[in-house]
Amino acid sequence: MSVLVALIVTLGMLVIVPMGLRLIDEPDRPAGQARHDEQAGQAGRTGPVRPRPPGLRLLRRAWPLLAAPGVLALWLPRSPLATALACAYALATLALALHAPARLAVTRSLAPAEVAVLTALVTPSVAGLALVAERGGHTLFGFEPGILALTVPHFHFAGFTAALVAGLVCRTTGGRTARFAALSVPLGTLLVLLGYFVDDWAELAGALVLTAGMWAVALLTWRELRTTAPDRVTRALLGVSAAVLVATMLLALSWALGEATGLPHPSLTWMAATHGLGNALGFALCSLLAWRRLRALPERHETRARRPLSRNPRNPRNPRNFRDPRNPRNPINPRIPRTAPHPTPRTELPA
Repeated sequence: MSVLVALIVTLGMLVIVPMGLRLIDEPDRPAGQARHDEQAGQAGRTGPVRPRPPGLRLLRRAWPLLAAPGVLALWLPRSPLATALACAYALATLALALHAPARLAVTRSLAPAEVAVLTALVTPSVAGLALVAERGGHTLFGFEPGILALTVPHFHFAGFTAALVAGLVCRTTGGRTARFAALSVPLGTLLVLLGYFVDDWAELAGALVLTAGMWAVALLTWRELRTTAPDRVTRALLGVSAAVLVATMLLALSWALGEATGLPHPSLTWMAATHGLGNALGFALCSLLAWRRLRALPERHETRARRPLSRNPRNPRNPRNFRDPRNPRNPINPRIPRTAPHPTPRTELPA
């Protein structure tokens, strides 16, 4: 594994995945199921009640610790020790993937945004399995370690991050374009994975679907989210992520087209330096930073609303201070000259 690819994967393991997990909400039961469980509890029947599955809170907190063996395995030479460390990380991604069916059992929803979130939970396990085979120097389903080394970052960014951002965009903006993006990104990722086992034309079809979905995400990010962002930094992050996404997916499409047709196309080393690095820094990191700022806005407003007024008598915002003659905002302050009231105009005729 090259140094550049190892750096990109390290960013995905330690920064992108834990940051993305904080943006995934805990699943809620449907209203009908919640009422059914409440009625069953009031009636004393505990059998039909379905408890919530364990949430992502533990994985969110422990992910840097769980990802540390995988990061260490990236920088070690291929050996049994590196393979064992990669296995530890693969188990963490498997635990994340097992949360997807538990979430589906709670939500009972296959809405486009929910499908995208489920895809984001599952795809890191593909990267973890590829990492184990690559660090051991073995082939996996006929793929050489060189191809497996590129599969690891692909399913951290094109799998996890792309599907998560598509789901967030769909849930925020709505509309046909958003639903198309939330469905085509998981479908394109699956078709690209199947194309590995079929042929280059199937992989090209997956690249076309994935590119269409990602360009839809870029369009909605640029037109809907960027224009309504509350501050310059968030607008800049959203704008960079949308612009970079158009360029990087065009590179991916040209590479898949060249592989299928034999036309000249960039090499894998060039793709890692352009497509991979652009997706990691320009799209994934900028997008998640922007969404983190967007999620923090309601919390900031709520914290500001809960903040009590100062008890300092010199604080003009203190309501008690309005009775203090030293307060310049006090309407009865003797230091402020009071103007005489304007005479009320007469509307009746003189006698």
